[in-house]
Amino acid sequence: MLNQFNVKASIVMAICCLPLTIYATNGDQLLGVTATQWGMGGAVVAAPQDAGTVITNPAGIAELGIKKVRFDLSPGFLNPPRSVNGNESNSDLFFMPSGSVAFNVNDKLFLGLGMAAQAGFGVDFSDALPPPGSQPFVTTKGFFKLAPTVAVKVNDKLSVGGSLNIGYQSLALSTPGFTFPQNQQFGFGASLGAIYHLNEKIQLGASWVSKTNISEHEFNTRNGKFSMDLDVPQQLSVGIALKPKPDLLIEADVKWIEFSDTNDSAAITRPVGFTGTVPPSLNFGWDDQLVLAVGVQKDVNPKTTVRAGINYAKSPIDAEDVDNNLGSVAIPETHLSLGLTRKLGKNVSGSVAYTHAFENELTSDSGSGNTIKIDQNILYLQVSYDL
Repeated sequence: MLNQFNVKASIVMAICCLPLTIYATNGDQLLGVTATQWGMGGAVVAAPQDAGTVITNPAGIAELGIKKVRFDLSPGFLNPPRSVNGNESNSDLFFMPSGSVAFNVNDKLFLGLGMAAQAGFGVDFSDALPPPGSQPFVTTKGFFKLAPTVAVKVNDKLSVGGSLNIGYQSLALSTPGFTFPQNQQFGFGASLGAIYHLNEKIQLGASWVSKTNISEHEFNTRNGKFSMDLDVPQQLSVGIALKPKPDLLIEADVKWIEFSDTNDSAAITRPVGFTGTVPPSLNFGWDDQLVLAVGVQKDVNPKTTVRAGINYAKSPIDAEDVDNNLGSVAIPETHLSLGLTRKLGKNVSGSVAYTHAFENELTSDSGSGNTIKIDQNILYLQVSYDL
């Protein structure tokens, strides 16, 4: 019995540390940062619709038809019911702020700035594994990105752009065996993007987001200082947008996320001579992810636009990795989105989008019986001002 308890305790010690994706959508990445982007199911790299494109494709701000300036404020709310071995998390509602602005400097040059929540937030399980004893764990993690952006409209067919990505990551871990207090670190990366018009009805888009190198988190505890490095993976997206009619837009995107580089394992630096329960590394075993997204946008009348999108990506966590990811219920695969924009005045419009991630369940193939399950409801609101 004691050996079984030690095995279970060791598993808990490892999985409770997992700060990676706590409720994620595409792995630990949100589908978008505005109601418009969510309404299209995240298919926005080729035909951006708002200033939030500074986060997804920096070239997009040169394609918005901005005369002077455009503002987009778009807060989101996420309800991700999830469970581990039938135990529900107590935290089921999260706020995801997002805001962006783009300026027309002249006919060729555009500047932008955006800030958005990108991943993380947390779980709060009162008990995760069978007895003996109650085995609660709580994790909180947030990743936000600030993106100052420059874009150039090279000619009527081509726009290019780039962003400096300033990342801000906050992390805290609490397990039955140890606690790492809240810690915040900055990191840096870059984005490059391009949009090319083949003709009046077809345009292509591409965007590369580099890995964001986050400084090591350092946790001061009564046993000394521990540190852990958690970077944010690079992404590559390509898309094609079709406009068969002036009032109809169809876009299809493919995105590759290199989780194997950042989320395969994470080493923990421990004090010299430490022999306690904090493991030397966390072996998550995440695979790279290929995301497929399709969105449709239709102008119902001069004031109203409706959208629908579908987004699919196989979970980066396989059955063989479940035991090491009980604190990272990052397995949603299929998402369905609906969205609406209504012009409220000459320069002001309001948008809303609802997305449902269908329930997905994954059971370990190790014989442990550990099972993780999640579904999601996401609501984004948006107010846009275009002058």
